[in-house]
Amino acid sequence: MVTLDFASHAQAWLTAWNAHDLERILAHYSENLELISPFVAKLTGQSEGVVRGKAALRDYFARGLQAFPTLRFDFIRLYSGVRSCVLEYHSVNDQRTAEVMEFDEQGKVRRVLAYYSVRPQSQP
Repeated sequence: MVTLDFASHAQAWLTAWNAHDLERILAHYSENLELISPFVAKLTGQSEGVVRGKAALRDYFARGLQAFPTLRFDFIRLYSGVRSCVLEYHSVNDQRTAEVMEFDEQGKVRRVLAYYSVRPQSQP
């Protein structure tokens, strides 16, 4: 079993995204991962909001990088758990995002639950 260093993982993950380097981004994920995110529906039109498997993840992330050519993620906070962490960061359109990342025995992300801040609607 691999010892997990969440701080190093978070730094490398953010660096890969900010470089728009799809291969470096994908290197963090296991082959049979599951990613659940509201952005899946926005980018793919798939209402379930789930990406399964690395091949589908490659397509999804490539669409994201194309849709947001100036994409930049800025670190806010990291929470560590048991074989999992929560990475909080500023995402597209300066939206606050938190991702729960669960890791497999090889230290690769096997499951992601993504959450995005909700701006309160103005009252009438």
